[in-house]
Amino acid sequence: MTSGNNGASTPEDDDPFGYLYADGQANGAQPPSGGYGYPNSVNRVRAVGQRQYGQPAQAQQTAAYGQVPQQQGVYGQPNAHYTAPEAFPGSGAPTAPVQPRYSGDGGGRGRGPNTKGLLIGAIAVVAAVVIGIGVAMMNGNSDDKAGGDASSTPSTGQSSKPSQSASSSASVDLPKSDAKDLQLGGGAAAASDIEGAQADGGTYVGNLNNAGASVTWTVDDISEAGAYTLFATYSVPGQDQSMTLLVNGKPFGKKFNLGNFAHAADGDFTKGWTKSYVWPTLKKGSNTLTLTCQDGDKCNVLLDRLYLKKGQVTS
Repeated sequence: MTSGNNGASTPEDDDPFGYLYADGQANGAQPPSGGYGYPNSVNRVRAVGQRQYGQPAQAQQTAAYGQVPQQQGVYGQPNAHYTAPEAFPGSGAPTAPVQPRYSGDGGGRGRGPNTKGLLIGAIAVVAAVVIGIGVAMMNGNSDDKAGGDASSTPSTGQSSKPSQSASSSASVDLPKSDAKDLQLGGGAAAASDIEGAQADGGTYVGNLNNAGASVTWTVDDISEAGAYTLFATYSVPGQDQSMTLLVNGKPFGKKFNLGNFAHAADGDFTKGWTKSYVWPTLKKGSNTLTLTCQDGDKCNVLLDRLYLKKGQVTS
């Protein structure tokens, strides 16, 4: 082989821009049609934007060199020509649309949870709870009534305000003692100046507001030992009073409450007549009951009479 110009097919002369120079044109370099450089050169470079996805390869090859491909869509908006990769033939991905498992209008392939059945079950549970609570409350009220009818009563050591309830049918009237029949001591004296006493002749015991003053009643022939009710009718001048009760010589309870249950005005003995009671325990046979004014007592009282009833009663 001799030296010389062997043409434009040698690799070192395969200049893609050879057609721009005089020596390249002299060697036959032409502007690229499908590629750069000399005729039949390898197409190594593709113009930017020339490939269009989703179009046949033939349409991509027919795009003219130097032309801007047609815009496929506005930036930020879906491309109408775009097809998901899994939709291409041969990809192996399913092409049928996926059916929803549940459709609210009943048109789906599957069925959702049985909400109607769940709702009915919830309503049944709530109804059972409400019924149970109602039954429990009814039973509680029955128990309260069974154990709550017994009226509260004063202890044997306390006095109580008179009640208007009826006496027990088991009560038995015992002898009464008017003021004139009582044994007086410590300066106590009978009088009848103030109206309203129920004893014969309107007699009552006064002058009890002195330390040591006393009224004693001896009751004979108590048929059996047990609980009794001692009543006292009296008048107070609009203020509560209290005296010491001795049963067979021993203090009974704290005090005999002689309250202003008539709500009389202060100093008004005429409107202050009322009654009170205590529940002492007596022995069979003879018993002595004494009202006395001791230290700490308030004894501004007019005593009308004393009487007993068997059992613990209120009137």
